[in-house]
Amino acid sequence: MNKAELVDAIADKSGIAKSTVDEVIKAMTETVEAEVAKGDKISIPGFISFQKVRRAARTGRNPRTGETINIPASATVKVTAGARLKSSVK
Repeated sequence: MNKAELVDAIADKSGIAKSTVDEVIKAMTETVEAEVAKGDKISIPGFISFQKVRRAARTGRNPRTGETINIPASATVKVTAGARLKSSVK
């Protein structure tokens, strides 16, 4: 399901105009991006959570040459499915 299909499904289920649903989804994604970038954790209980995590610097291997390389520290996003979402896909 892509974004347009998601907007259609939510609009049909809720009775809200598609343009309004699209604006809400856009506002939600922008808010999640901004808050996670600041280091805050976003959690929708039972559904999903987003959290910024740090990866430590480490060494790795270039798979083509076998040469040891240094991988610098970095930040990434950890996304965790909630219990209700996990149980719905069983």
